[in-house]
Amino acid sequence: MSRRQARELAFLVLFQVDLGGVPWEDALERIMAENELSADAQCFLTELVRGALQHRTEVDRVLTHYSVEWPLFRMASTDRNILRLAVYELLYRSDIPVEVTVNEAVELAKRFGEEDSGKFVNGVLGTIINEFRNLAGAQTATEARSENED
Repeated sequence: MSRRQARELAFLVLFQVDLGGVPWEDALERIMAENELSADAQCFLTELVRGALQHRTEVDRVLTHYSVEWPLFRMASTDRNILRLAVYELLYRSDIPVEVTVNEAVELAKRFGEEDSGKFVNGVLGTIINEFRNLAGAQTATEARSENED
């Protein structure tokens, strides 16, 4: 099983937890029992689910900040959970390239979301990434100025 498939299953677990109130361990166990997964895929799937839920408060804070016109409670539950997974990856998984995270999130949104979900997910993630890059650039410039002053 590929990482793409493991990511899809992670989304399904997050969706069950969010919408159905299913304990994540139960949802994860059920998903693993229903799908034939390699040991690596099981590990990746578990890391994504556990990490996204462990950091959900911070992830939701970022989403709330950058999707002002769409509060979390107004987002389609599919979009909300795809974004939670993607923002978790952006913030906490430096081993996953940004482009891969965005592409996979958009593909999940197109597959499981509504007609415009892919565009919505892409737009929110693009805003977050651009802001982070601007902040990183400003921080780097400030650090460089500070070093030159010494």
